[in-house]
Amino acid sequence: MSNELKKELWDNIAEQGFVMVGLSQADQHSEPMHAHVDKSKPHSLWIYTTKDNRVATGGKSMIQFVSKGHDLFACMLGQLSEESDTSLIDKFWSSGVEAWYEKGKEDDSLLMMRFDLNNAEIWTQDASITGKIKLATGATIEPEDLGEHAVV
Repeated sequence: MSNELKKELWDNIAEQGFVMVGLSQADQHSEPMHAHVDKSKPHSLWIYTTKDNRVATGGKSMIQFVSKGHDLFACMLGQLSEESDTSLIDKFWSSGVEAWYEKGKEDDSLLMMRFDLNNAEIWTQDASITGKIKLATGATIEPEDLGEHAVV
């Protein structure tokens, strides 16, 4: 089950991209960013940012994700670091990314960060028939009646 949920999470992030990113040791809020997925590297995400962004220093980080349908939730703990492989800047580059950088790929403020996953908690919101009946009748609901939960 855990690997299935992790695959579902990565598929959702690849499709939707928007996550909340924050440094664990910083006294600052997380902020919305767009994460890129390389399915051949199933433990990492890539994020374009700027050298003066609050996450640019990297370190122990948390990323939160909620799917568009609000049926998948995740909180991921990992390490955020500057990506040194410049070919990845080209790999994920798009007109949407370019809009954020005045000089495109040559912009001095451009920085690509890599998030390496240590672990995650993933929840799905998919009520079983029993769960739906319990919700409708006000009966006591068990967590497994409403979806799955896994630590990966």
